Amino acid sequence: MPDQLRIAVPNKGQLAEPAADMLREAGYIQRKDSRDLVLVDPDNNAEFFFLRPKDIAVYVGEGILQVGITGRDMLLDSQAAVEEVLPLGFGGSTFRFAAPGGRDMRVEDLSGKRVATSYSGLLTQYLRERNIDARVIHLDGAVESSIQLGVADAVADVVSTGTTLRNAGLETFGEPILESEGVVVRQYGADTDPSVEQLLRRLRGVLVARDYVMMDYDVHAERLDDAVALTPGMEGPTVSPLHREGWVAVRAMVPRRDAQRIMDDLWGIGARAILVTDIYACRL
Repeated sequence: MPDQLRIAVPNKGQLAEPAADMLREAGYIQRKDSRDLVLVDPDNNAEFFFLRPKDIAVYVGEGILQVGITGRDMLLDSQAAVEEVLPLGFGGSTFRFAAPGGRDMRVEDLSGKRVATSYSGLLTQYLRERNIDARVIHLDGAVESSIQLGVADAVADVVSTGTTLRNAGLETFGEPILESEGVVVRQYGADTDPSVEQLLRRLRGVLVARDYVMMDYDVHAERLDDAVALTPGMEGPTVSPLHREGWVAVRAMVPRRDAQRIMDDLWGIGARAILVTDIYACRL
């Protein structure tokens, strides 16, 4: 039996629940008690370690664990020897500057000022690349209070809805420093691991299943080319003859977000018995 796959998973925060949900959909068991720190999945020869999201890149970068799920912002802030291998489409956020009266500020105006953040590694690198000589103040949380308390002149923080910053009287300014989401990371330059590749295939299958639906319909053979243009599928649709002469049945994967429009267009060219069903897993 190959070595057990050791996977780091967020133990709390906005990434924890969606990461666990995705892993369940990929066929791995997940913890039922939030106090559990380690979980063994013998059927998949995997072991899950529930860690602080900000620490995950460090554990993976040191080779203690082969793979982990964390945020892109935390990955870059850690400066660990890890690389992003798969974006997961959840936990979206934006890393931005904010200050009182921020709408009238530019990023260049930060030179000579103090900027508070919980992501000092990421921010320091960003400012250095732009030759902005600002002093970075590291805080572990609640950076929005730092200006009122006189610790900083501006902040750089993760923004999901912006409500917390607005409540503190702050306005964002400048272009986003980083667009973040949940990502899979592994040690930079690590050898190909069959267990890791299997995990990635499963997760990609979940992503496709979430983004696509299966569409079935009947259409007259004379309109088949028009129908196929609307539903090209992945490798091409499946087409089968019907008992009704001159008609065929068609099956194809279509983007979930476009399903209703495609159904309308198919109906317009004479397709009937149009059905849409969810996809729970796939390999492409």
